[in-house]
Amino acid sequence: MLRRLHHEQPESFAFTPANMDWAEAQISKYPEGRQASAIIPLLWRAQEQEGWLSRPAIEYVADMLGMAHIRALEVATFYFMFQLQPVGAVAHVQICGTTSCMICGAGELMEVCKAKIAAKPHEVSADGKFSWEEVECLGACSNAPMAQIGKDYYEDLTGEKLAEILDAMAAGNVPTPGPQNGRFGSEPLGGPVVLTEGAGEGEKLNASVALATEIGDTIKRIDGTEVPLRAPWRDRSDEKGDATPDTHAPKLSEGAPVDETGIDKREAPVTPAAEVKSEPATEGRKPETLAAPLEGGADNLKMIKGVGPKLEELLHSLGFFHFAQIASWTEEELAWVDANLEGFKGRASRDAWVAQAKTLAEGGETEFSSRVEKGEVYDED
Repeated sequence: MLRRLHHEQPESFAFTPANMDWAEAQISKYPEGRQASAIIPLLWRAQEQEGWLSRPAIEYVADMLGMAHIRALEVATFYFMFQLQPVGAVAHVQICGTTSCMICGAGELMEVCKAKIAAKPHEVSADGKFSWEEVECLGACSNAPMAQIGKDYYEDLTGEKLAEILDAMAAGNVPTPGPQNGRFGSEPLGGPVVLTEGAGEGEKLNASVALATEIGDTIKRIDGTEVPLRAPWRDRSDEKGDATPDTHAPKLSEGAPVDETGIDKREAPVTPAAEVKSEPATEGRKPETLAAPLEGGADNLKMIKGVGPKLEELLHSLGFFHFAQIASWTEEELAWVDANLEGFKGRASRDAWVAQAKTLAEGGETEFSSRVEKGEVYDED
């Protein structure tokens, strides 16, 4: 299936302060130079904030992680859990259309969606509240047919029951998720025949449904009121410098050098992530630089694979304007450059800039530079 960005895009995107704090905590879980590993959770958080993934949101996340925009676009367009078009303000309904559900009546559920939401998938209803789509197996075959609405499963559905659920959600209510025919979980319709002792006794809802109902975290989207990510390895100081202790962080008892993790915090203090980012890079040796390009103007550094407009601008700010400069970097100088490419650390070595620059400085052509000349390269970092 071809997945494209929506033809109408907002002008910008930015995480809310609460979501930014969450995102930074996610990034801090990975070592320096591996921030791109956080791409999926950050894209998901952006989608939770807005309901769908716009191009500004994808590029915003890419910039946070020091990734080329095209790499983030590749992730967003590959995974079907990312919605690339606006969705309903109340909920996006996903009807399972795989074998078990289709046999048990998924077609009827889709007809309800066509009648009450929109005639075609991914279209937003006239009141702006709902959208829908058919998806592949959601793994609740024993409770077919079913739909995922927001974060939760609504199982053992009928067309009539789904219509009631949509009406209730439109009115501002949140119907209880889970089986809709009285089943506790996914036991046989006639009742459990094995492991019957104590099964569900005294409980009205199964574990996942009970939790969703308790915290109200069903169709509700991220709004900053959620429990913050547990990140005891991060510095939780506020702007005034007053420490805000993380209640989940290990505590040191007076006179006891080792906590329950077995780590002596006095001998191996954890460096806050913010301090690591702010320290100047000292690896290697700084190459010779220029205050301005030589007569004739700067070379087009975007002819080097891995260099886009932003990296070219960064290289200019560091004093590098010509292929010959890059071609002359020693291993020590290359290490310095890699360490000082803020947001793109390690890019120079990874994409072999020196070898490419040597070819270009001698008037030659690389496979990548020829594609640039032909206009075949997506012009982004």
